[in-house]
Amino acid sequence: MAAKKPEHPAPVFCVVGAGNGGLAMAGHLALMGFRVRLYNRSEERLNPIRQRGGVELITRQGCHMPSGEAEFELVTTDIGSAMDGADVVMVVVPATGHRFVAEACAPHVKPGQTFILHPGRTGGALEFHAVLKRHGKIEDVVVAEAQTLIYACRVSNLAQVQVFGFKNTVPIAAIPAHSTPEVIARIRPAYREFVPGDNVMKTSLDNIGAIFHPAVTVLNCSRIESTRGDFEYYIDGIGRSAARVLEALDAERVAVGAAAGFHCMSAREWLYIAYGAAGRTLFDAIRANEGYYGIKAPSQVDHRYIWEDVPMSMVPIASLGELLGVPCPTIRAIISLAELMHERDFWAEGRTVESMGLAGMSVRDIRRLVLEG
Repeated sequence: MAAKKPEHPAPVFCVVGAGNGGLAMAGHLALMGFRVRLYNRSEERLNPIRQRGGVELITRQGCHMPSGEAEFELVTTDIGSAMDGADVVMVVVPATGHRFVAEACAPHVKPGQTFILHPGRTGGALEFHAVLKRHGKIEDVVVAEAQTLIYACRVSNLAQVQVFGFKNTVPIAAIPAHSTPEVIARIRPAYREFVPGDNVMKTSLDNIGAIFHPAVTVLNCSRIESTRGDFEYYIDGIGRSAARVLEALDAERVAVGAAAGFHCMSAREWLYIAYGAAGRTLFDAIRANEGYYGIKAPSQVDHRYIWEDVPMSMVPIASLGELLGVPCPTIRAIISLAELMHERDFWAEGRTVESMGLAGMSVRDIRRLVLEG
């Protein structure tokens, strides 16, 4: 597929992260004709890209994206050089790295720059914004987050990435919410698939992975270890009893959102909207989702479904619930079990109201920050 020429004015992009999503995004942007700087904190990951002179982007047939060899304006471990002159900084790293990236970026931030987290998980944009604010670098700077990663992709070689799918619509929300149209307009020359989301509290709390990933992995831990994940994660791993646990988790998440004055869709509603899968119960809706059939479980419990989704999705929901007076006993139970399994303190590692800049705030304060900045 021939690369399309960018519209003008063409933003300059800095892509932070050379993993699956980062390489897919950097390669895609470069093949569309945009100036791209690629940053990664480890030199080892960048050496093969330098030796090749870029990355090869391979797209599945039917995926409406260009394929080919993508070259970058700069490939570096120097975040200041990568950000210098960039209009948009695309942060495409696991959520556990958001705080590190914010701290690294802070000394080099220039007025007018836009930062977009892909995705923010729960509270990503709030945490990033809080770090920049603490460094006094938030004036005339916009921080936003996508609800999910736009690419379904895997690095197949050290300088080669395969893209299996490209989402048609992904919501983005900014802090403050009224800056969201500005963010959409800025990246419109490259992406028409990003659409305005309501606000960062919605993109954060509508993170359905917080409900499906950690609990299903915890409840199936022995099965994962004994079979190396040789079973269907959603179909075999979520029986009626497990589905009731997920419904309890989901009810707590929705209640936290409501306490902050935001309507969050339930997991059952999300399945219907995202996949057209309907059911009287969450179990029925999961079984009705054809997209879940054939998806295998992780091969081990030491997986991002635990070490990313627990501290960066479940902990911030429970922490916000504590601030707002909403009990989250089921969420806390899964966090505790995950901590025992991994012998880690996910509360210490995770996002809390303190790291998100919400400590001591009232509902009015939170809404003012999210909606008005």
